[in-house]
Amino acid sequence: MKILIVQDYLRSGGTERHSVFMAGAFAKAGHEVTLLTFRPRGVLDLDGEQQPFAFRSLQGFDTGLDWFAPGLLRTAAEAAPDLVLCMGRMANCYAGFIQSRLPRAAVVCTMRTGKALPMLFVRSLRKCRHIVANSHVAKQVLTDNHDIHPSKITVIHNPVLRFTDESAARNLALRRYHGANPSTVVMINVAMFRPEKNQRELIELCSRLPNYLDWQLWLAGEGPTRKKCERLSHDLGLGGRVKFLGYHAEPAPLYLGADLAVLASQSESLSNFLIEAQLHGLPAVAYDIVGVGECFAPDKSGILLKNQDQAGFVTALDKLIREPALRRRFSEHSRRHAQAHFVPERQVQAHLNLFRELTKG
Repeated sequence: MKILIVQDYLRSGGTERHSVFMAGAFAKAGHEVTLLTFRPRGVLDLDGEQQPFAFRSLQGFDTGLDWFAPGLLRTAAEAAPDLVLCMGRMANCYAGFIQSRLPRAAVVCTMRTGKALPMLFVRSLRKCRHIVANSHVAKQVLTDNHDIHPSKITVIHNPVLRFTDESAARNLALRRYHGANPSTVVMINVAMFRPEKNQRELIELCSRLPNYLDWQLWLAGEGPTRKKCERLSHDLGLGGRVKFLGYHAEPAPLYLGADLAVLASQSESLSNFLIEAQLHGLPAVAYDIVGVGECFAPDKSGILLKNQDQAGFVTALDKLIREPALRRRFSEHSRRHAQAHFVPERQVQAHLNLFRELTKG
């Protein structure tokens, strides 16, 4: 099978990492795969000699424009794919045009966002051959809000891409480096600093915890709102407790240094961060946004709160900081839950089984 994966830019987000991962996994399964991006380079720039798939970008130099896809339809036609998988908002906006240009190919859109969908995205959802949603709630959004027939949608959860062996030791050196004592409860959030990721609210919520509790908040990532979050932390007098760790291509050591995963995001179809944190045994505290409740087992491996229930969020943090036995119980269940639902091999095979059905005949 000839598979074309389309992505606007290889930034550091979960969708982009999954594009690269699936391109490699499909190629290793014996398929001819091309990963096509609009913009060149990016944080996830690829090594042409090591990757098992072809890589092309449409822009001759990086214009900084995520939507600019010169020659996309011509390039897609030249590739003559059996199947086109569109990843990310910009690629999905073009999916309808690709399907019209390549009527014999199966163009598959993906629903991986909690944001409002642009008009061209919705048009593509109606014109493409099939849709992969990464949560059951995302599928419900498509059926209820956009009148997409359920038979056109398959739910395949995101796979865990970054994890360490269960036997890996807790990262005490990293905790000491950041001034965390053995009794300090380290809360972590790994995400790009964007308004919808809402790290600002996490800082504000933590500022409402009793002063005598021993905690730190680790925020890993880069992005346009980081500076504002740093200023807020300083203004709230939390400079010693809130740590800005920057972008980590491999955040597993951070999970091994933390005790609790926290998420106040307002835009998640399925949180890769929470899935990774669960596999590393971190209990979760999160707002119930779109598919977040499918990332962990509420009341078994974490606490799921009604969106914007700030008082409830602070109470949940207070409870988990004070009760190490509850954290341990949640931690034991979190690993089992993640291993049962998000292992990469299962998700890759689910995609390939779907692709075979869409392209047979």
